[in-house]
Formats: sequence, structure tokens, C-alpha cells
Amino acid sequence: MCGIVGLFSKSLGVSEQLGAHLSAMLVELSDRGPDSAGVALYRDPAPVGSTKVSVHSANPDRDWGSLGLGEPEVRASHAVFVVDDDALERLREDHPELRVMSAGQSLEIYKEAGLPTDFVERFGLQDIHASHGLGHTRMATESAVTTDGSHPFWTGGDLCLVHNGSLSNHNWLRTRLRREGIQFQTANDSEVAAGYLTWRLAEGDSLDRALESCLDELDGFYTFAVGTADGFAVLRDPIACKPAMMAETADWVAMASEYRAIAVLPGAEDATVWEPAPATVYSWERQPQPA
Repeated sequence: MCGIVGLFSKSLGVSEQLGAHLSAMLVELSDRGPDSAGVALYRDPAPVGSTKVSVHSANPDRDWGSLGLGEPEVRASHAVFVVDDDALERLREDHPELRVMSAGQSLEIYKEAGLPTDFVERFGLQDIHASHGLGHTRMATESAVTTDGSHPFWTGGDLCLVHNGSLSNHNWLRTRLRREGIQFQTANDSEVAAGYLTWRLAEGDSLDRALESCLDELDGFYTFAVGTADGFAVLRDPIACKPAMMAETADWVAMASEYRAIAVLPGAEDATVWEPAPATVYSWERQPQPA
């Protein structure tokens, strides 16, 4: 099972309500994944020379101020800091009890075990403004039901991935990618897909080309939704084993495992709706603003 959603804003009005819209989509797919839920949101880029870090603590009474990293934005068990690179390395070395969920320019990741409806309420996602985001509801088939094993997965930069399906060659590919310098935090097969894309981008591929190469390198069944700082993309395996629907209006582009999650969006009744074809990359990128 599992459910995935993605929403890319093309208007200020949608951006201002993106957290609320993505939450509604996520809740709609609760029955596809009651084990855990998570979102990746792109917003408020860190200043040049700094990094935005999303950190998770298993301790509900964590004193985030004691880390000495400045004032964080705290949501439930997560905190988001803006730090310099040296501070990020010190955080990892001095606080192994914490888990870095993401570290990039505009990406924030929040995820937790438990029902998606509870997750949305606990993290107060409805008030978040963002340019685009991804979400996932999980019914585990690979690895334990834990916060670490939840989606989205991040393995470097501002790229992240949510996945419905399973990969059969992830153990071999994980070993190969570790030799290339990609670091993994879990035994989840989906994290390997994120790591593969991170590696391909570091090698100079465009996102579209990196996803096309998945068709040759990744064995298994999958629908991927992938986020970057500038946009998002969708790919299904060559036999389109896992469900997906897409829709587009003048204000947004959306994807979901089932249309009912798209139907909650404003203007959905007038959207262009289609089922993405197998082995075909669909991508949208935000154009840079003129100077």
C-alpha cells in the first residue's frame, strides 16, 4: 500500500495555504498508510553560506536551546535551525542521540510514526507557507515501523523522495553507493532510491536524466515523487505497478496515489487530470526570478 502526495504551487494564494492543502491530501490517504506519515516542505531558503537543518529528537522534553545553535522553529519532536557548516558537523559529532532529517537550503522534513491524522495535528502543518511539498503515509513492507524508517528520505542537498513500492536490489545498490560517498541512516529500500538520485545529481545529471537512469538501475516496483529546491518530479516503473494520478491547473500541479487526495484541492473540478504513463518522467521547475 502506502500513499504519496505532491503539490507544486504556481500562485501566491496556493503557496500561502500549501501546508493546509498538503495536510488535507495526506489525511485523505490515511487508510493507505496508518503506520507513519511525513512531509517535505520547501520554503524560506537559508542565507548564502548557511544551511537549514531539520532535527528529530526521541525525547519529548528536549531543550533545543541547550544546543547553542540559536532559536529554532519547533514542531512536535522536530526543530529547524539555520546554521553554518561547522555548526552542522559539531551537531552530528556532539549529539549522536539526535537525527538529522535534512540539511539543505530550503528543505524541511517532518515525519513520525503513528496515524497521519494525528501527525498533521501534532505538527501544526496547516499554517505553513511553502512553494511546494511532498507527503507520505506508510504501510511498512521494508524495515521497521519507526520515525527513522518513515518517508520522506533525504541523502544530501535539497533532494528528497517519497516512494510507494519495493526495490529488490537495494542491498547491492546501497553497498555501491556507499563507495561513492553516499551515507545512509536506515535499512529502508526507499532511502537507497534517494541516495541513488543524490549521487547522479552530484555526477552532473539533471533531475530528469537521473530519474531516467532509475529505469535501468533500480529493480522492483515503484512510484516516486521527488522534490528539489526548484521543483518536483514523478516517475513510475516500466509496468506502472503502483497507482498514481496527476492534475494541473493555472495555480498548481498535484500528484497522488489516488484521485480522492487531489479532489480536496481548490479548483480540482476544473483541472486537467491524467494517469502518468509508465517509464515516463514528469517534472516541473520553478523559473528563477529576474534580477
